[in-house]
Amino acid sequence: MRWKLAVALMTVSLCLIVSLDVVWAENWPQWRGPMLNGTSNEHGLPVKWSMTENVAWKLAMPDRSASAPIIWGEKIFLSVASGKDLYLWCVDRQGNRLWEKLLGGENRMQRKQNQSSPSPVTDGENVWVMTGTGILKCFDFKGTELWARDIQKEYGRFGMMHGYSSSPLLYEDSLYIQVVHGAKTDNPSYLLRIDKKTGKTIWRVDRPSTAVRESQDAYSTPALLKEGDTVQIVILGADCVTGHDPATGKELWRGNGLNPTNNPVFHAVASPVIFDGVIYAPTRVKPLTAFRTGGQADITNTHRLWTFNNCSLVSTPVTDGKFFYSVSDNGVLWCLNAKTGEEIYGKQRLKSGTYSSSPILADGKLYLTNEDGLTTVVKAGAKFEILAENELDGYCLSTPAISDGQIFIRTAQNLYCIGKRVAK
Repeated sequence: MRWKLAVALMTVSLCLIVSLDVVWAENWPQWRGPMLNGTSNEHGLPVKWSMTENVAWKLAMPDRSASAPIIWGEKIFLSVASGKDLYLWCVDRQGNRLWEKLLGGENRMQRKQNQSSPSPVTDGENVWVMTGTGILKCFDFKGTELWARDIQKEYGRFGMMHGYSSSPLLYEDSLYIQVVHGAKTDNPSYLLRIDKKTGKTIWRVDRPSTAVRESQDAYSTPALLKEGDTVQIVILGADCVTGHDPATGKELWRGNGLNPTNNPVFHAVASPVIFDGVIYAPTRVKPLTAFRTGGQADITNTHRLWTFNNCSLVSTPVTDGKFFYSVSDNGVLWCLNAKTGEEIYGKQRLKSGTYSSSPILADGKLYLTNEDGLTTVVKAGAKFEILAENELDGYCLSTPAISDGQIFIRTAQNLYCIGKRVAK
């Protein structure tokens, strides 16, 4: 009887372990991850690594990219620039390239980015990829092209000073694509909803603003506000943040005051963050403005919760609803009360370097990667504590991705897979 009980207990334990692995193993289907906010529910993630330690594999890259790795099951998708051409790569979980598909030519540098900056998105069956040149294509997981669009050819050339870099937002049956510009064009800014299966435009709405010159430009990515039965598409840029009805594109509310001095070069790079009833709207360092959700029309004063004058320019902040974390371009980390904006700690200096990658919050830790390929792991919470500083070779603009217990970090030289994969 005892051995039967022991076997039963072992069986239950194994089932619990397997169940936990299934719960905590996740795909990374879009730039900001499975919950679209830079957080992950995975546990047991790597803390320390180097060029010779805890690297499962690396895959050579032909050039830099701000595009993040996108992961679903056994497939990793990468937007890739190689010379004048742009490609979508599909890589397996062992680091082998399965296929590559040409997206188009006309790749070029615009400041420190090229035309591969937008990250792909996937629903587990198909993958969609947008280029900085306006090419939008859909492929199945075998690499068969299902449809293609040329957004610039259809709606006019992009007019951002530093090149197009917004990633598509995938929600249910549609892709949502923003083109918020004005520095180098007189064409209006707009938001598109595109049927993910057919590639047809469901609606296109203009997004007007009072911004001037380069302040009209936005390099941010649309965010999703989902509370109960409420679903909205949130767009940040051109001195304001707006919420739109996904069914029609109609603007439901607008928060102004993001460029209080009317600075003509106040373009938006970081994306909006939405968590637990709060919309966080970063701008060009100051101010970051937090708005309460649930507003209509002009929410500038009625729903503004707090502002912060030491936010990032490029890196998108991250929060768990209790603590709000932001890293400046020169590597200064701030932690605020997510609901009040009260400083928990500030001016904590990370190792020198420029931070263009956005932080990831997972497993009770912050992962912060700079352009030199250094990832600083900081303990999440009210006390600033560096757990590790991990160096990899190569120039890095890309935000890390997490899937099945592994961390994927992309530099100009390589895609690195860090740690051991969690068995499902």
